Amino acid sequence: MKLPVYPDFKNVGLEDRAVFRSYLEGFPVEACELNFGNTYIWRHFDHPRYTTIRGNLCILFSPPDEPAYFLQPVGERDMPETIAACLTAAPRLSRIPVSFAAANCPGFRCAPDRDNDDYVYATADLAELKGKKYDGKRNRIRKFEKGHAYRYVRLGPEFLPDCRRLFEEWAAEKGTDLAMARAQQDAIQEALAHFGPLELSGGAIEVGGRIEAFSVGEALAPDTAVIHIEIVSPRFEGLAQLMNREFVRNELAGFAFINREQDMGVPGLRRAKESYHPHHRVEKHHIWA
Repeated sequence: MKLPVYPDFKNVGLEDRAVFRSYLEGFPVEACELNFGNTYIWRHFDHPRYTTIRGNLCILFSPPDEPAYFLQPVGERDMPETIAACLTAAPRLSRIPVSFAAANCPGFRCAPDRDNDDYVYATADLAELKGKKYDGKRNRIRKFEKGHAYRYVRLGPEFLPDCRRLFEEWAAEKGTDLAMARAQQDAIQEALAHFGPLELSGGAIEVGGRIEAFSVGEALAPDTAVIHIEIVSPRFEGLAQLMNREFVRNELAGFAFINREQDMGVPGLRRAKESYHPHHRVEKHHIWA
């Protein structure tokens, strides 16, 4: 495939997975956004396009709710010049890991983006929930297990109708903004419809023969998996903790770390992510000229 060269761009399609993979395999990936699966399933919302600048892969997102931005350019040549070129096409780079910013952006303005920091956990912590600090999680799981018969199943495209039904119930219960609910539903649709080509992993919990929780993730780096989607019925106390544990145990146990993405500045989501005691956060920055 002939790659676009700036100022030309190409809309991201399923056929571009090999291009992304060829670039990303050679460089350490920390940010959850810098991942083909994430880029592809959210493409109806983020409208991603990519180009190459000085041989580096540059991915441009244009979501409807914030100014357009480039992700971290991927490559090894002329990075300051590449960043400068990106900033002629968009007002900023965003979701940039602090390690990349420190190494490549001394001549640019940078500012922390705390709401988009990724939470990264030791896989053993999530799978085992050992120790006093996880007493509350284990107690909720035990309470759920005492009150409900359940079954863990490996997710696949055949579960799409059930997952769509659960998401609609979940969004109505949460009062999710209509535009964001539609974007999330599109992402779930794309993930489950292209499970194989995207090499995603998924798991679900059936309660009373109905899917009441499901998760979708994939490899982010050789030692790290990322969980893109987790939808859990709010009707069952302890089900969220069980879903998280069982998905990690059954699908992601081969990784040392699990990236559970950001909290987006939502107080309740921040408390929930911090309650699992992250191993570290991937701190991110905005970059301007």
